[in-house]
Amino acid sequence: MRFEVGDLASLPEAKGLRFEIGDHRVAVFRVGEEVFAIGDRCSHAEASLSEGEVWVSDCTVECPRHGAEFDLRTGEALSLPATRPVPTYPVTIEDGSVYLTLEEV
Repeated sequence: MRFEVGDLASLPEAKGLRFEIGDHRVAVFRVGEEVFAIGDRCSHAEASLSEGEVWVSDCTVECPRHGAEFDLRTGEALSLPATRPVPTYPVTIEDGSVYLTLEEV
């Protein structure tokens, strides 16, 4: 299923936004003209990644609870204490609107 999450221009730069869609809790991040969507729960301790600090130069987010870093492009856990990736979700931008694609919810 496809969901509109807003206009590209209205998404804050290098800040996370949390969306709850059905059973999915998704963190959406804008880095320049790109938008990334990952699972909002840290794979280590269930903290909200949308509240973490975004490192634009590395395209990563740091978990606000214990400091684990995740790649916004792949969801890969890049540092301890997290060892498992978080899910990623396809994002498209059409006519300035940002859409997120999720499995059936």
